[in-house]
Amino acid sequence: MFNSAVLRLEPPEAPTGFKLEDYNVDYATGFFPPEPLPRLTGQFEIWEDALDDAEGKLSLGDDTRESAKVKRPYGDAWRERVRNFPLLDTDHLAGEIRLLQRAHMVLAFLVNFYTHSQPPNGSPIPIHIPECLAVPIVKVSRELGIAPVLTFADTVLWNAKPADSQLPMSANNISFAHTFSGTSSETNYHTTSAKAELRGVEILRIIEDYAHLPDVTDLHAVSKTARDLRRLVTVVQDLTDIIQNMKDAVDPHSFYWEVRPWFRGSDCGASKWIYDGVPESDSLDLGGPSAGQSTVMHAIDVFLDVDHKLQQKRSPAPSEENKKADKGFMERMRRYMPGSHQAYLRDLAALPVPIRSLAKTSPVLRESYDLAILALKKFRDIHMRVACLYTISMAGTAPPGTPEEVLERQRIQSRGPTKGTGGSSVASLLKAGRDATDRSRLARR
Repeated sequence: MFNSAVLRLEPPEAPTGFKLEDYNVDYATGFFPPEPLPRLTGQFEIWEDALDDAEGKLSLGDDTRESAKVKRPYGDAWRERVRNFPLLDTDHLAGEIRLLQRAHMVLAFLVNFYTHSQPPNGSPIPIHIPECLAVPIVKVSRELGIAPVLTFADTVLWNAKPADSQLPMSANNISFAHTFSGTSSETNYHTTSAKAELRGVEILRIIEDYAHLPDVTDLHAVSKTARDLRRLVTVVQDLTDIIQNMKDAVDPHSFYWEVRPWFRGSDCGASKWIYDGVPESDSLDLGGPSAGQSTVMHAIDVFLDVDHKLQQKRSPAPSEENKKADKGFMERMRRYMPGSHQAYLRDLAALPVPIRSLAKTSPVLRESYDLAILALKKFRDIHMRVACLYTISMAGTAPPGTPEEVLERQRIQSRGPTKGTGGSSVASLLKAGRDATDRSRLARR
């Protein structure tokens, strides 16, 4: 039965904004651009050509297989060519959102190709990113409000295109313009992320419907919100199935040794990166791409008021392991999102009546809300297992190659706590996220 106590909440004024289109979000494709990004032309073709010339022709610098070593002379020549590029002025790209996104993606790929194709030098000497790449990517990033490094947006959102150009992009019609390794594991990894992003578009519509309710405390509004929360449960269950099925398409060993190393940022390796020509290089966010940069997943957390920073008093109390985990991870990951998507999350968090507060006052909503939380907790349980399979479990395996090649690679690699591609320790971080989700439930209070 509907609890009349909900009527004692002060009805908020009807929101005048919070439309997806105001945040560069498409109603069909969500955070993906509605159309594939156009290639850069004119003076910027030099960047496009360099990216074309890198794919399939460069190898990881620490790959000791003979098939990789034979590519090193070409890699040396490619990097020398890049170092001699002119410093291009990106001013006339200002305001051209799709060209800025393309420029960021191309430059970010070039930075990682440049960095990770270099053979290790045996000491933690900083890696210098040449000014011809560093200055424009920082400038473009400021226009977009995003970190000046390879991000989830670059590898997935801005990299996607329809497999069949005659049909609209969908979960069953998607491919990617660029990869580092050229392996099916890399393509299928991005496809898994893309499928989750596209399935999550329904959640964005549910959130927008809630934000546009004239009075969320009205009986009809509460009934609609309860139904929408049940829709959200179905979507999260589908997201769980998507990531659980990743192991059928992405080989863990191939991903760990042949794909994941290309994604590493400055925070993930022995050598820090220095952006030449950028005075504040030390203060830049250079952690690299991570699924933790998915705005869809952040939107679910913000909408349901999951407290990852442990700022609210909820039970059970956080464990000591939870307290030691990186509580600022989710907030830091937002800096790797496009600025318009960050703004979406900020405005979502500022809605007049958070759905969790509303659910506390209504048994109908409370049940639906808790079902959503339980579905999200299960998602995080599965995500934790999948992530550990692709990182922690693989850390103890031998790299591909002959016994001699394996020994050579193991000698030049440093060992430490297994981190995600964004630079954070995997196990404790994912456990903390799972437990923070579980503490959001209302039924036991």
